[in-house]
Amino acid sequence: MGKYRESFTKGIIKENPVLRLVLGTCPTLAVSTNVINGIGMGVAATFVLVCSNIVISLLRKLIPDTVRLPAYIVVIAGFTTIVQMLLKAFVPAIDQALGIYLPLIVVNCIILGRAEAYAGKHSVGLSALDGLGMGVGFTAALTLMSAIREFLGSGTLGGWPEGGLIPPIAVFVAPAGGFFVFGLLIWATNKLSAKFDSNFTPKASFSCEGCPHAEGCAKVTEGGGCDE
Repeated sequence: MGKYRESFTKGIIKENPVLRLVLGTCPTLAVSTNVINGIGMGVAATFVLVCSNIVISLLRKLIPDTVRLPAYIVVIAGFTTIVQMLLKAFVPAIDQALGIYLPLIVVNCIILGRAEAYAGKHSVGLSALDGLGMGVGFTAALTLMSAIREFLGSGTLGGWPEGGLIPPIAVFVAPAGGFFVFGLLIWATNKLSAKFDSNFTPKASFSCEGCPHAEGCAKVTEGGGCDE
């Protein structure tokens, strides 16, 4: 069960696609001015992530290595078209608000990256959990960033007035404000990840300790380090 839990949880903080791996930056900055838009984009990307990971994992032994990337893109494009049609039919307001960034899910680095790095090499169950975890991490990052920018920049939260607690600061809904909030959240996530990662062990210096070739290395310095 440990590997299944790890496949799901790593995408939330430890390998958060937005705040740790810094992927999907374009839609993150573009749609994070409103909480509803952020959640909508996150849910749509999660749907595509999970479904494409499952299909690519099922077909991983059938897809020739030479055409794997075009094949992955075809699968991702199919599910992106499905989610776009569903939004047009049932939530047209979100479809209109997300605009061009919805079909651009096809070339989102997060989705193609997980297909290449994980789904194409692992079982269906692990791939589905990996996609779900990455989707949850992406949605959480978008929602948090959207909430901060909307609250400070528009004086609302999810479209509801926040009661005049803070006068709207227009820069937070501008690109400059997006980069500012994005940078602060990356810093906070890195601090949090380093604090709670039990495997994080800072090293004071480099040495040959643990190197399988240390004994045969002809260039060991007096201080215990290697020249090469």
